[in-house]
Amino acid sequence: VLAPDGSTVALGPLLAGIEAGLRSGGFGRPLPTLDPPADPLLAVAIAEVLGTSFLLAQGSDNNATALGPGGCWDDVENPQNYTLRGPPSPVPDPVAIGAMDGVVLGAQLARGPLPVAELLRGYYGTGNGSEAGRPPSSYRRRDFGALAGQGRLEKEVAALLGMLRTLSPIPEFLRDVGTQEVAAVAHRAAREFSERYVECPAIVPRCLWDARPYRGTPALLRPPLGSVFLHHTLEPARPCRTFSACARAMRDMQCFHQDTRGWDDIGYSFVVGSDGYLYEGRGWHWVGAHTKGYNTQGFGIGIVGDFTATLPDPDTLALVRDELLPCAIRSGHIRPDFTLRGHRQLGHTDCPGNALFQEIQSWPSFQ
Repeated sequence: VLAPDGSTVALGPLLAGIEAGLRSGGFGRPLPTLDPPADPLLAVAIAEVLGTSFLLAQGSDNNATALGPGGCWDDVENPQNYTLRGPPSPVPDPVAIGAMDGVVLGAQLARGPLPVAELLRGYYGTGNGSEAGRPPSSYRRRDFGALAGQGRLEKEVAALLGMLRTLSPIPEFLRDVGTQEVAAVAHRAAREFSERYVECPAIVPRCLWDARPYRGTPALLRPPLGSVFLHHTLEPARPCRTFSACARAMRDMQCFHQDTRGWDDIGYSFVVGSDGYLYEGRGWHWVGAHTKGYNTQGFGIGIVGDFTATLPDPDTLALVRDELLPCAIRSGHIRPDFTLRGHRQLGHTDCPGNALFQEIQSWPSFQ
């Protein structure tokens, strides 16, 4: 399903986590005791499918992936069909998102059952969240990481695979897999899952905010790049706090850049909403139109709003400083010694606004 925050959630792991939470909270039949000891909530929501996925990918001859891909809906207003944007693994993005939500909500229900409809409305927000604040679902990566950090996830995947090895008959994909190999698979699975879905921010793809096609032929960037240029959008002047508002802002900016400025596409590489998400503009691979004279040298990151007198909220600043930039280094898009600059340092402009420019001067990579 397409959730109000713009994320796509697989119901299987979500409902499994909710059931495990209810049962561990004393509602319905008690949960079985697993041997070797494992957390039933993590087992049903993510540990089994994650361990299975990495084992199957390891035993495949055709470079199969164990995580991803994402995908897009045919119509965001009236979603009917969801299409994956690449060869599927047992853990495509919606399964990972459903698993994180299942763990977060299951843990909440374990502390004390409440009506599931009420729980879901409160978690995902109604009417695409509220302008007053982000829905809790947009914090799923942080909240899942707090409940099941990389070390705990590794332990639970190893325990679950160990339990499956005691079955008779032993599952085919576990045949001839030894204890050391189980430990190695669990370590790799937990590390890669955490890096992709916990430590890196979610990026809303172009097809989900309903981007127009690129005009002309895009030019390829040559990563890793050495610069990041920070902007504010100025228009819209108010930060967008919901998926629907941020998607609308993206479409308006793209129309302005293409129709009024005559550019091939929206100029920014990525745009940051105050809803907890990044929105893909030109993306990681294509030269943007954000910082004249420097577009081939770095990525242009725009934050929705006018930050002349006020700052983005602390969570939005942290999304860029503490999640996006470290993730871009780890994934090889920017160099570890990259420099961060405000747009005004490279052209005649007040961008990214006095307040935001003052703020970024305290960031580690600012020059």
